[in-house]
Amino acid sequence: MLKTLPVLTLVALIQSGPGPSETTPDFRVICHPAVKGGKVARETLAEIFLKKTPRWGDGVPIEPVDHSLTSPLRAGFSRKVLARSTAEVQIYWSKAMRDGVRPPVVKGTDEDVIAFVSGTPGAIGYVASDRELPATVKAIEVQ
Repeated sequence: MLKTLPVLTLVALIQSGPGPSETTPDFRVICHPAVKGGKVARETLAEIFLKKTPRWGDGVPIEPVDHSLTSPLRAGFSRKVLARSTAEVQIYWSKAMRDGVRPPVVKGTDEDVIAFVSGTPGAIGYVASDRELPATVKAIEVQ
């Protein structure tokens, strides 16, 4: 019974999550400047953040970085890219971790995400769409 408690809690979160009338901030996807290309399909991006696609086309390991679970930006990213609520994503990770798959690194702010992406070859993350980006990262288009 104790093992089912976290899942039941997450199910309750799914049912009580943000309604369709609530808005989430827009985001843009950023990556390390050495990552080749300037576009990524939404489906591929979802596979990257669910750790189903571990390497870029040139063989470099992909290092996704997420915002915290309480971030409205993460809620919007999860819904628009992963087609899941943040609670559903947590359920996914609770199952995947049993198989030894670790979730993406989590950072608390856009600045922390930018610092991680700029300092980690192969890294990819997302920040608020109005965030000014330094030359140490590049924005990529989601198709």
